[in-house]
Amino acid sequence: MTKHNILLTPGPTPVPPEVLEVLARPIIHHRTNEYRKIFKEVSEGLKEVFRTKNDVYTFTTSGTGAMEASMVNFLSPEDTILVLAGGKFGERFLEIAKSFSIAYDVLKVPYGQAFEPAELEKALAAKKYRAVYATHLETSTGVVNDIQALGRIVAKTDALFGVDTISGLLADRLETDEWQVDLAISGSQKGLMVPPGLGFLSVSEKAKRAMEKARFPKYYLDLKLYIKALADEDSPFTPAINVVLGLQKSLEIIKKRGVENVWKDNERLAQATRSAVKALGLELFASRPANGVTAVKVPQGVDGSKLLKILQDEYGVVMAGGQSEMKGKIFRVAHMGYITQADLAVGFECLEEVLAKLGYTFTKGASVKFFAYGVRA
Repeated sequence: MTKHNILLTPGPTPVPPEVLEVLARPIIHHRTNEYRKIFKEVSEGLKEVFRTKNDVYTFTTSGTGAMEASMVNFLSPEDTILVLAGGKFGERFLEIAKSFSIAYDVLKVPYGQAFEPAELEKALAAKKYRAVYATHLETSTGVVNDIQALGRIVAKTDALFGVDTISGLLADRLETDEWQVDLAISGSQKGLMVPPGLGFLSVSEKAKRAMEKARFPKYYLDLKLYIKALADEDSPFTPAINVVLGLQKSLEIIKKRGVENVWKDNERLAQATRSAVKALGLELFASRPANGVTAVKVPQGVDGSKLLKILQDEYGVVMAGGQSEMKGKIFRVAHMGYITQADLAVGFECLEEVLAKLGYTFTKGASVKFFAYGVRA
């Protein structure tokens, strides 16, 4: 039995060798023209990836830091927000709101379900909100929400539209400006193919106007400091220098491939993965499956935690388990960023072996045929 080293989790995702090489270079000082030139290039490249003409601000945090920034910079203590919660990461907006005593209402759907735009329209007709927060790709369930339709509805009101696209960016289509997203939130360790350490926030003009009236306290995440620094091609605090340098290389790779082609490749891998799952007689969990990650129901009689443990410990293939109430009930296979057909082929070959060990019956080789061994781009 060959033990592999294959990461099929929806974050962190594998990092290309060219990016790893940059990460290993000697560190440079950030208050120099050399770094400012790189940071300017990265900031402009992020605008292309987010599909926005607005500035994208970079925080030395995980994506959760950018989620918090999307609240404290635009809200005041008397404001009420509406959160669309259909999984663990939609619920994170609620946790942040609670920590700042922000009043909120929740539009909730069961795990695995996507939001119906008509339900949002009904909620916004009944009450005024300062902001609406939604999740693009709900990583915990494999659901991609219809951000275009939701954005169209929010745009008819005075509310800001904040979207967590931490897993969705470059995995599923996102047109920030066209879809009227005021606050698009992301992180470095998924579709952008660099290690964790950077959070991003794109900010519309509508949001900037709201920021002038916001009165929540903040220091490290005070966006006004980042706006001032970016005007000088700089950051207000010490950045994660080598992660930024790695991002420069990653954005170069993405630009060469083209954002549209990245989306198409993810869709192709997602379709192959869903076909492979069904060929094994397994069920998809998401009602509206994402192109970044596929959530699969653990079959009856199989221990989901044991399945993933054997897969990792004995075969060196890492897939993600269910989170929160779905722990042990689903497993998740990512196909975003630097994950390839070859990775997925080996991953499913090993998955078949583990399922067989655990007594699950299926046609051997049924899943692997959907993946062709390819060469990395």
